[in-house]
Amino acid sequence: MTTAQVLNPATEQVVATVELVGVAETDAAIERAQRAALTWREVAPGDRARLLRRFAEAVDADLERLAQLEVSNSGHTIGNARWEAGNVRDVLHYAAGMPERLLGHQIPVAGGVNITFHEPLGVVGVIVPWNFPMPIAAWGFAPALAAGNTVVLKPAELTPLTAIRLGELALEAGLPEHVFQVLPGKGSVVGQRFVTHPAVRKVVFTGSTEVGTQIMAGCAQQVKRVTLELGGKSANIVFADADLARAAATAPYGVFDNAGQDCCARSRILVQRSVFDKFLELLEPAVRGVRVGDPTQESTEMGPLISAAHRDRVAAYIEPSTKVAFTGARPDGPGFWYPPTVVLPDAPTDRVLTEEVFGPVVAVLPFEDEADAIRIANDTEYGLSGSIWTNDVGRALRVSRAVEAGNLSVNSHSSVRYWTPFGGFKQSGLGRELGPDAALAFTETKNVFIATQ
Repeated sequence: MTTAQVLNPATEQVVATVELVGVAETDAAIERAQRAALTWREVAPGDRARLLRRFAEAVDADLERLAQLEVSNSGHTIGNARWEAGNVRDVLHYAAGMPERLLGHQIPVAGGVNITFHEPLGVVGVIVPWNFPMPIAAWGFAPALAAGNTVVLKPAELTPLTAIRLGELALEAGLPEHVFQVLPGKGSVVGQRFVTHPAVRKVVFTGSTEVGTQIMAGCAQQVKRVTLELGGKSANIVFADADLARAAATAPYGVFDNAGQDCCARSRILVQRSVFDKFLELLEPAVRGVRVGDPTQESTEMGPLISAAHRDRVAAYIEPSTKVAFTGARPDGPGFWYPPTVVLPDAPTDRVLTEEVFGPVVAVLPFEDEADAIRIANDTEYGLSGSIWTNDVGRALRVSRAVEAGNLSVNSHSSVRYWTPFGGFKQSGLGRELGPDAALAFTETKNVFIATQ
Protein backbone atom coordinates (compact mmCIF):
# COMPACT_ATOMS: atom_id res chain seq x y z
CA MET A 1 0.00 0.00 0.00
CA THR A 2 1.35 3.42 -0.94
CA THR A 3 1.51 6.36 1.43
CA ALA A 4 1.27 10.14 1.12
CA GLN A 5 2.66 12.88 3.34
CA VAL A 6 0.25 15.53 4.59
CA LEU A 7 1.68 19.06 4.86
CA ASN A 8 0.69 21.98 7.04
CA PRO A 9 0.27 24.79 4.46
CA ALA A 10 1.14 27.47 7.01
CA THR A 11 4.50 25.93 7.95
CA GLU A 12 5.24 23.51 5.07
CA GLN A 13 5.97 20.85 7.71
CA VAL A 14 4.81 17.22 7.43
CA VAL A 15 2.01 16.63 9.94
CA ALA A 16 1.02 13.06 9.04
CA THR A 17 1.63 10.15 6.72
CA VAL A 18 -1.52 8.50 5.36
CA GLU A 19 -1.93 5.11 3.70
CA LEU A 20 -3.67 5.36 0.33
CA VAL A 21 -6.03 2.61 -0.78
CA GLY A 22 -5.87 1.15 -4.27
CA VAL A 23 -8.44 -0.38 -6.60
CA ALA A 24 -8.55 -3.74 -4.78
CA GLU A 25 -9.11 -2.12 -1.39
CA THR A 26 -11.74 0.20 -2.88
CA ASP A 27 -13.61 -2.73 -4.42
CA ALA A 28 -13.50 -4.59 -1.11
CA ALA A 29 -14.88 -1.56 0.74
CA ILE A 30 -17.68 -1.12 -1.79
CA GLU A 31 -18.61 -4.79 -1.47
CA ARG A 32 -18.69 -4.46 2.34
CA ALA A 33 -20.89 -1.37 1.97
CA GLN A 34 -23.19 -3.26 -0.39
CA ARG A 35 -23.67 -6.05 2.16
CA ALA A 36 -24.16 -3.58 5.01
CA ALA A 37 -26.80 -1.72 2.97
CA LEU A 38 -29.12 -4.73 3.17
CA THR A 39 -29.37 -4.44 6.95
CA TRP A 40 -28.93 -0.65 7.33
CA ARG A 41 -31.98 0.06 5.21
CA GLU A 42 -34.04 -2.19 7.50
CA VAL A 43 -33.02 -0.35 10.69
CA ALA A 44 -36.16 1.29 12.12
CA PRO A 45 -36.32 4.99 11.24
CA GLY A 46 -36.27 6.02 14.88
CA ASP A 47 -33.21 3.88 15.56
CA ARG A 48 -31.39 5.25 12.51
CA ALA A 49 -32.21 8.75 13.74
CA ARG A 50 -30.90 7.91 17.21
CA LEU A 51 -27.59 6.67 15.79
CA LEU A 52 -27.18 9.87 13.77
CA ARG A 53 -27.82 11.93 16.90
CA ARG A 54 -25.15 9.92 18.71
CA PHE A 55 -22.78 10.59 15.80
CA ALA A 56 -23.56 14.31 16.10
CA GLU A 57 -22.88 14.23 19.83
CA ALA A 58 -19.57 12.40 19.25
CA VAL A 59 -18.55 15.14 16.80
CA ASP A 60 -19.52 17.81 19.32
CA ALA A 61 -17.45 16.14 22.04
CA ASP A 62 -14.48 16.01 19.64
CA LEU A 63 -15.02 19.46 18.14
CA GLU A 64 -11.80 21.09 19.31
CA ARG A 65 -9.68 18.15 18.17
CA LEU A 66 -11.35 18.20 14.75
CA ALA A 67 -10.80 21.95 14.48
CA GLN A 68 -7.12 21.70 15.39
CA LEU A 69 -6.69 18.90 12.84
CA GLU A 70 -8.19 21.14 10.16
CA VAL A 71 -5.96 24.06 11.08
CA SER A 72 -2.83 21.92 10.73
CA ASN A 73 -4.01 20.06 7.62
CA SER A 74 -5.82 22.80 5.66
CA GLY A 75 -4.46 26.06 7.03
CA HIS A 76 -7.95 27.21 7.99
CA THR A 77 -8.15 29.81 10.71
CA ILE A 78 -9.06 28.32 14.08
CA GLY A 79 -12.31 30.31 14.12
CA ASN A 80 -13.36 28.93 10.74
CA ALA A 81 -12.28 25.41 11.67
CA ARG A 82 -14.42 25.42 14.81
CA TRP A 83 -17.39 26.62 12.78
CA GLU A 84 -16.77 23.85 10.22
CA ALA A 85 -16.66 21.10 12.85
CA GLY A 86 -19.80 22.59 14.38
CA ASN A 87 -21.45 22.51 10.97
CA VAL A 88 -20.82 18.76 10.75
CA ARG A 89 -22.50 18.34 14.13
CA ASP A 90 -25.45 20.51 13.08
CA VAL A 91 -25.90 18.78 9.72
CA LEU A 92 -25.96 15.40 11.49
CA HIS A 93 -28.52 16.63 14.01
CA TYR A 94 -30.65 18.01 11.18
CA ALA A 95 -30.31 14.77 9.19
CA ALA A 96 -31.35 12.81 12.29
CA GLY A 97 -34.80 14.31 11.82
CA MET A 98 -35.11 12.90 8.31
CA PRO A 99 -35.58 9.10 8.67
CA GLU A 100 -38.99 9.49 10.35
CA ARG A 101 -40.05 12.16 7.85
CA LEU A 102 -39.39 10.39 4.54
CA LEU A 103 -43.08 10.60 3.81
CA GLY A 104 -44.71 9.13 0.73
CA HIS A 105 -48.14 9.99 -0.67
CA GLN A 106 -51.53 8.35 -0.94
CA ILE A 107 -52.78 9.39 -4.36
CA PRO A 108 -56.51 9.06 -5.18
CA VAL A 109 -57.16 6.44 -7.89
CA ALA A 110 -60.12 4.36 -9.03
CA GLY A 111 -60.37 0.71 -8.03
CA GLY A 112 -57.74 0.67 -5.32
CA VAL A 113 -55.18 2.50 -3.26
CA ASN A 114 -52.05 4.15 -4.68
CA ILE A 115 -49.10 4.87 -2.38
CA THR A 116 -45.52 6.00 -2.89
CA PHE A 117 -42.32 5.08 -1.01
CA HIS A 118 -38.87 6.66 -0.94
CA GLU A 119 -36.47 3.73 -1.22
CA PRO A 120 -32.74 4.06 -0.48
CA LEU A 121 -30.39 3.75 -3.45
CA GLY A 122 -27.83 1.42 -1.84
CA VAL A 123 -24.16 2.44 -1.83
CA VAL A 124 -23.37 6.15 -2.25
CA GLY A 125 -19.87 7.38 -3.16
CA VAL A 126 -18.97 10.84 -1.81
CA ILE A 127 -15.92 12.63 -3.25
CA VAL A 128 -14.82 15.56 -1.09
CA PRO A 129 -12.65 18.57 -2.07
CA TRP A 130 -9.78 20.09 -0.09
CA ASN A 131 -11.23 23.53 0.48
CA PHE A 132 -13.89 22.63 3.09
CA PRO A 133 -13.12 19.02 3.99
CA MET A 134 -15.46 18.64 6.96
CA PRO A 135 -18.70 20.42 6.05
CA ILE A 136 -18.85 19.24 2.45
CA ALA A 137 -18.28 15.65 3.57
CA ALA A 138 -21.20 15.91 5.99
CA TRP A 139 -23.47 17.51 3.40
CA GLY A 140 -23.12 14.26 1.45
CA PHE A 141 -22.89 11.51 4.03
CA ALA A 142 -25.44 12.75 6.61
CA PRO A 143 -28.58 12.78 4.41
CA ALA A 144 -27.39 9.68 2.53
CA LEU A 145 -27.16 7.74 5.80
CA ALA A 146 -30.48 9.18 6.99
CA ALA A 147 -32.19 7.86 3.86
CA GLY A 148 -30.91 4.34 4.55
CA ASN A 149 -27.89 4.22 2.24
CA THR A 150 -24.36 3.18 3.09
CA VAL A 151 -21.53 5.56 2.24
CA VAL A 152 -17.98 5.23 0.94
CA LEU A 153 -16.21 8.57 1.19
CA LYS A 154 -13.02 9.68 -0.53
CA PRO A 155 -11.38 12.73 1.05
CA ALA A 156 -9.13 14.98 -1.01
CA GLU A 157 -5.54 13.78 -1.20
CA LEU A 158 -4.27 16.99 0.39
CA THR A 159 -6.73 17.03 3.32
CA PRO A 160 -7.70 13.54 4.55
CA LEU A 161 -7.21 13.92 8.30
CA THR A 162 -10.61 15.16 9.50
CA ALA A 163 -12.47 12.69 7.27
CA ILE A 164 -10.48 9.82 8.77
CA ARG A 165 -11.36 11.07 12.25
CA LEU A 166 -15.06 11.37 11.35
CA GLY A 167 -15.00 7.73 10.24
CA GLU A 168 -13.62 6.77 13.64
CA LEU A 169 -16.24 8.85 15.44
CA ALA A 170 -19.04 7.17 13.48
CA LEU A 171 -17.94 3.77 14.76
CA GLU A 172 -17.48 5.09 18.30
CA ALA A 173 -21.03 6.47 18.15
CA GLY A 174 -22.40 3.04 17.32
CA LEU A 175 -22.99 3.12 13.57
CA PRO A 176 -22.78 -0.46 12.31
CA GLU A 177 -19.49 -1.48 10.75
CA HIS A 178 -19.13 -0.74 7.01
CA VAL A 179 -22.12 1.63 6.93
CA PHE A 180 -19.75 4.62 6.67
CA GLN A 181 -16.24 4.02 5.36
CA VAL A 182 -13.50 6.57 4.62
CA LEU A 183 -11.10 5.65 1.81
CA PRO A 184 -8.07 7.96 1.43
CA GLY A 185 -6.62 7.68 -2.04
CA LYS A 186 -6.12 9.28 -5.41
CA GLY A 187 -9.07 10.63 -7.32
CA SER A 188 -7.92 8.78 -10.42
CA VAL A 189 -8.08 5.52 -8.44
CA VAL A 190 -10.70 5.66 -5.68
CA GLY A 191 -12.93 8.37 -7.11
CA GLN A 192 -12.84 6.82 -10.56
CA ARG A 193 -13.81 3.45 -9.10
CA PHE A 194 -16.87 5.03 -7.48
CA VAL A 195 -17.85 6.10 -10.99
CA THR A 196 -17.25 2.72 -12.66
CA HIS A 197 -18.26 0.23 -9.94
CA PRO A 198 -21.83 -0.95 -10.61
CA ALA A 199 -22.66 -1.34 -6.90
CA VAL A 200 -22.18 2.40 -6.30
CA ARG A 201 -25.60 3.75 -7.19
CA LYS A 202 -24.87 7.46 -6.82
CA VAL A 203 -21.79 9.72 -6.82
CA VAL A 204 -21.72 13.02 -4.95
CA PHE A 205 -18.85 15.22 -6.13
CA THR A 206 -17.71 18.68 -5.12
CA GLY A 207 -14.81 20.15 -7.06
CA SER A 208 -13.88 21.68 -10.38
CA THR A 209 -16.28 21.85 -13.31
CA GLU A 210 -13.66 20.12 -15.47
CA VAL A 211 -13.54 17.02 -13.25
CA GLY A 212 -17.29 17.18 -12.62
CA THR A 213 -18.07 16.89 -16.31
CA GLN A 214 -15.82 13.82 -16.53
CA ILE A 215 -17.59 12.22 -13.55
CA MET A 216 -20.98 13.00 -15.07
CA ALA A 217 -19.95 11.44 -18.37
CA GLY A 218 -18.61 8.36 -16.60
CA CYS A 219 -21.75 7.94 -14.51
CA ALA A 220 -23.86 8.21 -17.67
CA GLN A 221 -22.43 4.87 -18.82
CA GLN A 222 -24.45 3.19 -16.05
CA VAL A 223 -27.22 5.83 -15.80
CA LYS A 224 -25.80 6.43 -12.33
CA ARG A 225 -27.25 9.24 -10.24
CA VAL A 226 -25.03 12.26 -9.54
CA THR A 227 -25.03 15.40 -7.47
CA LEU A 228 -22.39 17.88 -8.64
CA GLU A 229 -21.32 21.05 -6.83
CA LEU A 230 -18.77 22.68 -9.10
CA GLY A 231 -17.11 26.01 -9.80
CA GLY A 232 -18.26 29.55 -9.35
CA LYS A 233 -17.52 33.11 -10.44
CA SER A 234 -20.06 34.87 -8.27
CA ALA A 235 -20.96 38.54 -8.49
CA ASN A 236 -21.27 41.00 -5.62
CA ILE A 237 -23.51 43.73 -7.09
CA VAL A 238 -23.40 47.12 -5.36
CA PHE A 239 -26.00 49.69 -6.40
CA ALA A 240 -25.60 53.41 -5.80
CA ASP A 241 -28.42 53.47 -3.25
CA ALA A 242 -26.76 50.81 -1.04
CA ASP A 243 -25.09 51.39 2.29
CA LEU A 244 -21.69 51.82 0.63
CA ALA A 245 -19.69 51.82 3.84
CA ARG A 246 -21.17 48.48 4.92
CA ALA A 247 -20.92 46.99 1.42
CA ALA A 248 -17.23 47.93 1.20
CA ALA A 249 -16.41 46.82 4.74
CA THR A 250 -17.93 43.36 4.20
CA ALA A 251 -16.79 42.79 0.61
CA PRO A 252 -13.36 41.39 1.58
CA TYR A 253 -14.99 38.72 3.72
CA GLY A 254 -17.27 37.75 0.84
CA VAL A 255 -14.25 36.79 -1.27
CA PHE A 256 -11.17 36.38 0.96
CA ASP A 257 -12.68 33.98 3.48
CA ASN A 258 -10.68 30.73 3.40
CA ALA A 259 -8.13 32.65 1.31
CA GLY A 260 -10.63 32.80 -1.55
CA GLN A 261 -10.63 29.01 -1.83
CA ASP A 262 -14.42 28.95 -1.89
CA CYS A 263 -16.68 28.21 -4.84
CA CYS A 264 -19.13 30.78 -3.39
CA ALA A 265 -16.50 33.54 -3.29
CA ARG A 266 -17.87 36.83 -4.61
CA SER A 267 -14.82 37.24 -6.84
CA ARG A 268 -16.41 39.85 -9.12
CA ILE A 269 -17.54 43.10 -7.48
CA LEU A 270 -19.88 45.05 -9.76
CA VAL A 271 -20.30 48.67 -8.67
CA GLN A 272 -22.64 51.26 -10.16
CA ARG A 273 -20.50 53.76 -12.03
CA SER A 274 -21.73 56.83 -10.15
CA VAL A 275 -20.27 55.48 -6.89
CA PHE A 276 -17.41 53.42 -8.32
CA ASP A 277 -14.56 55.67 -7.17
CA LYS A 278 -16.11 56.19 -3.75
CA PHE A 279 -16.52 52.43 -3.29
CA LEU A 280 -12.86 51.80 -4.15
CA GLU A 281 -11.80 54.43 -1.59
CA LEU A 282 -13.84 52.62 1.07
CA LEU A 283 -12.70 49.16 -0.06
CA GLU A 284 -8.96 49.83 0.19
CA PRO A 285 -8.71 50.16 4.00
CA ALA A 286 -11.02 47.17 4.42
CA VAL A 287 -8.74 45.00 2.26
CA ARG A 288 -5.56 46.27 3.90
CA GLY A 289 -7.16 45.54 7.27
CA VAL A 290 -7.72 41.81 6.64
CA ARG A 291 -5.54 40.03 9.19
CA VAL A 292 -3.50 37.43 7.29
CA GLY A 293 -1.22 35.14 9.25
CA ASP A 294 -0.85 32.23 11.65
CA PRO A 295 -4.14 30.32 11.45
CA THR A 296 -3.79 29.05 15.02
CA GLN A 297 -4.22 32.61 16.35
CA GLU A 298 -7.76 33.62 17.32
CA SER A 299 -7.41 37.05 15.67
CA THR A 300 -6.35 35.73 12.24
CA GLU A 301 -8.92 36.26 9.49
CA MET A 302 -7.15 34.63 6.52
CA GLY A 303 -4.65 31.80 6.35
CA PRO A 304 -2.47 30.38 3.57
CA LEU A 305 -3.36 28.71 0.31
CA ILE A 306 -3.46 24.94 0.36
CA SER A 307 -0.21 24.18 -1.52
CA ALA A 308 2.74 25.67 -3.36
CA ALA A 309 1.30 24.47 -6.68
CA HIS A 310 -2.01 26.18 -6.00
CA ARG A 311 -0.27 29.40 -4.95
CA ASP A 312 1.58 29.38 -8.27
CA ARG A 313 -1.70 28.83 -10.11
CA VAL A 314 -3.34 31.79 -8.36
CA ALA A 315 -0.29 34.02 -8.93
CA ALA A 316 -0.39 33.26 -12.67
CA TYR A 317 -3.65 35.21 -12.96
CA ILE A 318 -1.81 38.43 -12.14
CA GLU A 319 -0.09 39.08 -15.47
CA PRO A 320 2.29 41.98 -16.24
CA SER A 321 -0.59 43.85 -17.87
CA THR A 322 -3.02 43.32 -14.99
CA LYS A 323 -4.05 46.54 -13.24
CA VAL A 324 -3.66 45.91 -9.51
CA ALA A 325 -5.55 48.56 -7.53
CA PHE A 326 -4.13 47.56 -4.13
CA THR A 327 -3.23 44.53 -2.04
CA GLY A 328 -3.36 43.49 1.58
CA ALA A 329 -0.67 42.00 3.76
CA ARG A 330 0.97 38.57 3.78
CA PRO A 331 3.51 37.03 6.17
CA ASP A 332 7.13 36.42 5.28
CA GLY A 333 8.81 33.06 5.76
CA PRO A 334 7.45 29.52 5.30
CA GLY A 335 3.89 28.88 4.20
CA PHE A 336 1.89 29.13 1.01
CA TRP A 337 0.85 32.76 1.43
CA TYR A 338 -0.76 35.11 -1.07
CA PRO A 339 -1.98 38.62 -0.24
CA PRO A 340 -5.58 39.78 -0.70
CA THR A 341 -5.48 41.41 -4.13
CA VAL A 342 -7.89 43.80 -5.88
CA VAL A 343 -7.62 44.16 -9.66
CA LEU A 344 -9.32 46.37 -12.23
CA PRO A 345 -9.85 44.35 -15.43
CA ASP A 346 -9.41 46.04 -18.80
CA ALA A 347 -11.79 43.91 -20.83
CA PRO A 348 -14.63 41.43 -20.26
CA THR A 349 -12.38 38.69 -21.67
CA ASP A 350 -9.65 39.07 -19.02
CA ARG A 351 -8.90 35.66 -17.45
CA VAL A 352 -9.12 37.09 -13.97
CA LEU A 353 -12.71 38.08 -14.77
CA THR A 354 -13.87 34.95 -16.61
CA GLU A 355 -12.10 32.06 -14.85
CA GLU A 356 -12.36 30.80 -11.29
CA VAL A 357 -9.14 31.95 -9.61
CA PHE A 358 -9.91 30.11 -6.35
CA GLY A 359 -7.67 32.40 -4.40
CA PRO A 360 -7.71 35.84 -2.72
CA VAL A 361 -8.08 37.85 -5.92
CA VAL A 362 -11.13 39.99 -6.67
CA ALA A 363 -11.97 41.95 -9.82
CA VAL A 364 -13.89 45.23 -9.47
CA LEU A 365 -15.71 46.71 -12.45
CA PRO A 366 -18.41 49.32 -13.07
CA PHE A 367 -21.93 48.96 -14.43
CA GLU A 368 -24.40 51.55 -15.67
CA ASP A 369 -27.87 50.50 -14.55
CA GLU A 370 -29.91 47.53 -13.33
CA ALA A 371 -30.08 45.86 -16.73
CA ASP A 372 -26.33 46.26 -17.22
CA ALA A 373 -25.62 44.76 -13.78
CA ILE A 374 -27.76 41.71 -14.55
CA ARG A 375 -26.10 41.29 -17.96
CA ILE A 376 -22.59 41.36 -16.50
CA ALA A 377 -23.50 39.11 -13.56
CA ASN A 378 -24.93 36.49 -15.95
CA ASP A 379 -22.04 36.74 -18.42
CA THR A 380 -20.37 33.59 -17.08
CA GLU A 381 -20.71 29.84 -17.49
CA TYR A 382 -21.13 29.58 -13.71
CA GLY A 383 -24.13 30.30 -11.51
CA LEU A 384 -23.54 29.34 -7.90
CA SER A 385 -23.83 32.29 -5.57
CA GLY A 386 -23.86 36.06 -5.30
CA SER A 387 -24.82 39.17 -3.35
CA ILE A 388 -26.96 42.21 -4.10
CA TRP A 389 -26.54 45.46 -2.20
CA THR A 390 -29.44 47.92 -2.43
CA ASN A 391 -31.99 49.63 -0.18
CA ASP A 392 -34.73 49.28 -2.83
CA VAL A 393 -36.80 46.18 -1.97
CA GLY A 394 -38.31 46.02 -5.44
CA ARG A 395 -34.88 46.13 -7.07
CA ALA A 396 -33.59 43.48 -4.67
CA LEU A 397 -36.38 41.11 -5.73
CA ARG A 398 -36.10 41.92 -9.45
CA VAL A 399 -32.36 41.40 -9.55
CA SER A 400 -32.54 38.27 -7.36
CA ARG A 401 -34.99 36.71 -9.82
CA ALA A 402 -32.94 37.78 -12.85
CA VAL A 403 -29.46 36.66 -11.72
CA GLU A 404 -28.77 33.09 -12.81
CA ALA A 405 -27.43 31.65 -9.57
CA GLY A 406 -28.65 29.12 -7.05
CA ASN A 407 -27.84 30.99 -3.82
CA LEU A 408 -28.19 34.73 -3.45
CA SER A 409 -28.15 37.10 -0.48
CA VAL A 410 -29.30 40.70 -0.24
CA ASN A 411 -27.24 43.14 1.82
CA SER A 412 -25.12 40.27 3.14
CA HIS A 413 -22.80 37.52 1.94
CA SER A 414 -24.52 34.65 3.72
CA SER A 415 -26.04 32.04 1.41
CA VAL A 416 -25.21 28.64 2.93
CA ARG A 417 -27.29 27.28 5.80
CA TYR A 418 -27.72 23.60 6.52
CA TRP A 419 -31.52 23.92 6.65
CA THR A 420 -31.87 25.63 3.24
CA PRO A 421 -31.10 24.20 -0.24
CA PHE A 422 -27.69 24.72 -1.79
CA GLY A 423 -26.60 24.21 -5.39
CA GLY A 424 -25.83 25.89 -8.68
CA PHE A 425 -27.20 26.92 -12.05
CA LYS A 426 -25.47 26.24 -15.37
CA GLN A 427 -21.96 24.76 -15.04
CA SER A 428 -21.89 25.33 -11.29
CA GLY A 429 -23.54 22.00 -10.75
CA LEU A 430 -26.46 19.62 -10.79
CA GLY A 431 -28.89 18.89 -7.97
CA ARG A 432 -29.25 20.41 -4.52
CA GLU A 433 -27.71 19.63 -1.15
CA LEU A 434 -28.83 20.56 2.36
CA GLY A 435 -32.30 21.76 3.32
CA PRO A 436 -35.48 19.85 4.13
CA ASP A 437 -35.40 17.71 0.98
CA ALA A 438 -31.75 16.62 1.22
CA ALA A 439 -32.54 12.96 2.01
CA LEU A 440 -34.85 12.68 -1.00
CA ALA A 441 -31.84 13.15 -3.28
CA PHE A 442 -30.61 9.76 -2.00
CA THR A 443 -33.80 7.85 -2.71
CA GLU A 444 -35.86 6.51 -5.59
CA THR A 445 -39.60 7.09 -5.59
CA LYS A 446 -41.54 3.84 -5.84
CA ASN A 447 -45.20 3.83 -6.82
CA VAL A 448 -47.43 0.98 -5.63
CA PHE A 449 -51.07 0.38 -6.68
CA ILE A 450 -53.15 -2.01 -4.59
CA ALA A 451 -56.37 -3.17 -6.22
CA THR A 452 -59.36 -3.28 -3.89
CA GLN A 453 -61.93 -4.49 -6.39
